[in-house]
Amino acid sequence: MTTSPYSGLVSGAIRKARWRLLPMLIVMYIMSILDRVNVGFAKNALQIDTGISDSAFALGAGIFFVSYAIFEVPSNVILSRVGPRIWLCRIMVTWGLVASAMMFATSEVSFYVLRFLLGIAEAGFYPGVLLTLTYWFPAKVRAQANGILLFGFAGALVIGGPVSGALLDMHGIGGLKGWEWMFLIEGAMAVVVGIVAFFVIVDRPHAAPWLTRPQQDALQAVLDQEAAEKSVDSPHTVMQTLRNPKVMFFAVNFFIVQIAAYGLIFYLPSQVAQILGQKIGLMVGLVTSIPWVLALFVVYFVTRWSDRHHDRRRVTVATLYTIFGVCVCLSAHGSPVFAIAVLSIGASTYLSGTPIFYAFLSERLSGLGIATGIALVNSIGNLGGFVAPSLRTYVEQHHGGSAAGLYTLGSAALLAALMLACMPKGWRRVAAAPVRGAARPDAALNAMAQRRV
Repeated sequence: MTTSPYSGLVSGAIRKARWRLLPMLIVMYIMSILDRVNVGFAKNALQIDTGISDSAFALGAGIFFVSYAIFEVPSNVILSRVGPRIWLCRIMVTWGLVASAMMFATSEVSFYVLRFLLGIAEAGFYPGVLLTLTYWFPAKVRAQANGILLFGFAGALVIGGPVSGALLDMHGIGGLKGWEWMFLIEGAMAVVVGIVAFFVIVDRPHAAPWLTRPQQDALQAVLDQEAAEKSVDSPHTVMQTLRNPKVMFFAVNFFIVQIAAYGLIFYLPSQVAQILGQKIGLMVGLVTSIPWVLALFVVYFVTRWSDRHHDRRRVTVATLYTIFGVCVCLSAHGSPVFAIAVLSIGASTYLSGTPIFYAFLSERLSGLGIATGIALVNSIGNLGGFVAPSLRTYVEQHHGGSAAGLYTLGSAALLAALMLACMPKGWRRVAAAPVRGAARPDAALNAMAQRRV
């Protein structure tokens, strides 16, 4: 991690941060994903009760990502100024209230409006969490920190299937439909978690009462040194970031792979129900969770390997996205057991690639540029979630059914992998030479100590 005499202090600080911050961030992320994709579990029942068509459902499922993209960069800039504690908790409480209000989506118009509002409410959450991790975890351990956070994504889909299925089975209790209970309860859970998080999240190392002062100084010195050593051509303002070709390359790449990811995630419950020949309920929810259970283990080991082989991250992500694309294509054929198996491998490789992708990106940005860059890449990337449902529905209706839809999604993942493999050589590494005048960690620590005296 570092060869300075303070390596023990830095390691201790990172270890404490993992146990103090990551569990809360994981729970928050679980609620984020649950309230974002539970519409996939409600799909069949919602359409039967409200008469919403397949094309209208696809548009409503995807419109979330339009408002999410519009407000994501401003949200992350605000977070960089007011701190994660206030802003992340504000986001959570707001989206929880809107998510509960989804129980009133009784027509196409109300469905569109509420999904659009949900995107506004949640905008900036995931890039905000990624930005928060850059305040706490040095580059050499950041991929694994990002990967541990992705436990929340997999965890949401592991527990989300059975929980959402069980809530759908509450149909008729209290005069509410099953999908109404699902939206109401899962949204309320997010509000409660957001309130609790306000008392757990800490903005920066120097604000953490559970770190000793030497640990605070040591960790901050390493983080400051890393920021100074980043490439001199890294954008440092909002406008520079928005115009930076490297950032736009990553944004387009993430957009393409998200088409494959959300085209699969939104329709996975329906696909599993079709494979099993059953309606969506507890059993389908349990089977749907299988790919994400495997992903929990794979993400941990792959991101840990990535941190140990720091210079191979680009090749690692390209390889993982290739496997993801192939598995999505293969899931269109074979027995139910085979289909679930390849979907499980695909889900694992997609989730493993994402935290390494963001670690690779964050190493090339600094200052306000890292807040803007992460948000921009995530916002443009997540527009793939807007395109995916409509694209898959169109292809399936006009070009050969569900197999053609899966081929399209798999091809998107393969294209994203090809882009990374062909990335311009000058973009692959961060300049090793520090910026003139950058302080070494030990010098920075001495300066901090003198200021405190």
